Formats: sequence, structure tokens, C-alpha cells
Amino acid sequence: MVVRTSRSQKQRERWLDVHTFTPLGNRVFLPSPVPQARISSTDILSIFPTSDKISFASGMLELPPQAYSEYIELSSRMQEKYERLFAAMAETGRARRR
Repeated sequence: MVVRTSRSQKQRERWLDVHTFTPLGNRVFLPSPVPQARISSTDILSIFPTSDKISFASGMLELPPQAYSEYIELSSRMQEKYERLFAAMAETGRARRR
């Protein structure tokens, strides 16, 4: 998921008010089913620099190619992490049933 701050945030804020977006494809993101949220600052994986030309029009967000590549890489890492976690939990469940 990609988020965009909904207001100016201070550097050390614990909770961030954001607008949430889900991928549509080809670097374009649409507002998620829950378009506004408050998330923990520790859940942020990457912050795109202001020099990245992220376009926001008609409620859609479009990432530049480099930022989109970073998004794909981070998404892949998180997917692998969750798959390993699920496999470990499933193995623990099997071991308990034996």
C-alpha cells in the first residue's frame, strides 16, 4: 500500500494521518476502500523524496518509474516475510498436533 500524508507531519510524530492507495497497475494507485487512516510511523518502509515527481490528480496517484521500482521491491520483500511467517506458524501448528 502507498500512503500520502493528509497534513503536514512533524518528524517525530508517532501517529501519521494519511490517505491510502492501492495499486491499479503501471505505476498508478487508486484510493483504497479505507481512504483515510492513522498509522504508526514505524509502519513506514520508505519515504519518497520530494524531488520525485509524484503526480496526484483526480484522486489517483502516479509514481515515477524509480519510485515504482522501489515500491515493487519493498512489496516483494514484505510478501516473502509474510510467507515465511505463515510457513513457520503452519509448521508449529503441525508439530503441536503430533
